[in-house]
Amino acid sequence: MKILITGGSGFLGQLLARKLLERGTLVDANGDRQPITELVLVDVAQPGWMGDARIRAVTGDIADRALLESIIDADTAAIFHLAAIVSGQAEADFDLGMRINLDASRLLLEVCRERGHKPRVLFTSSVAVYGGTLPPVVRDDTALHPQSSYGTQKAIAELLLSDYARRGFVDGRVVRLPTISVRPGKPNAAASSFVSGIIREPLNGQRSVCPVDPGTRLWLLSPERATESLIAGCELNRELLGSWPVINLPGLSVGVAEMVAELRKVSGDDVAGLIDWRIDSRIEQIVGSWPGAWDTSRGEELGLTADADFGAVICAFLATQKRSE
Repeated sequence: MKILITGGSGFLGQLLARKLLERGTLVDANGDRQPITELVLVDVAQPGWMGDARIRAVTGDIADRALLESIIDADTAAIFHLAAIVSGQAEADFDLGMRINLDASRLLLEVCRERGHKPRVLFTSSVAVYGGTLPPVVRDDTALHPQSSYGTQKAIAELLLSDYARRGFVDGRVVRLPTISVRPGKPNAAASSFVSGIIREPLNGQRSVCPVDPGTRLWLLSPERATESLIAGCELNRELLGSWPVINLPGLSVGVAEMVAELRKVSGDDVAGLIDWRIDSRIEQIVGSWPGAWDTSRGEELGLTADADFGAVICAFLATQKRSE
């Protein structure tokens, strides 16, 4: 089985690639478990590791039709479409966000349609598709009202994929990812970057700034559980998704103050004291438009699960750091 990951050099893309190679198989559209023979990672940069003969790394622009035509063929059985311009950057550079988050997504679907073999396409969407006046708890089918360019681009791409799936051009499914925490590495341009930063930096003895009110609620998922959910979402029988192939992934509804309290429990007052509270109205406006509580009963019925609690998320991050030393 040939699998393609767009954004394959990103944090989540590389984590997904490693997990797929470790598993060695993926369930196909017929429900049969097939060996993974080729894993194509496409991104603007080379992945940080290439230690497996099944990997083929392709460097290029996914908004380039010629590139997509060169990597998607009749043997491409499954596509994990992760590539995206993150929220803060998409807000700062409208043209870039539209080109990668929307135009490239449509081009990818068009190439799949032209190939004619109906590959599985899993698109990763975001909490940012919601906004405005929301009910206390949002559902998979709650009306979308994004309050950022990033959220708008993701919402349009969701609808496109759903229609291509309805027409039988692809075997499509959308999973809306909660904010992923705790991410290793350095801060990025995402409005939600602080969600990892206020845990990761203090644990490494560095100061970190929290730019939102302590009462802000977030919907979170650990990197490990997110990866497992992506694979499980790809393997789902399409018939179980019905006419709306969009799933809000189960996650944790956690207040920022609660996150810091868990950090204090795990690592003590000195570590938690490395967080500085300075409101950034731009970030608070974006993050504050996202829902903090979800009805994920549909995802749970399909076998998807969240982390146990945020303390477990912190401990998992520490264990990952220790393994990488």
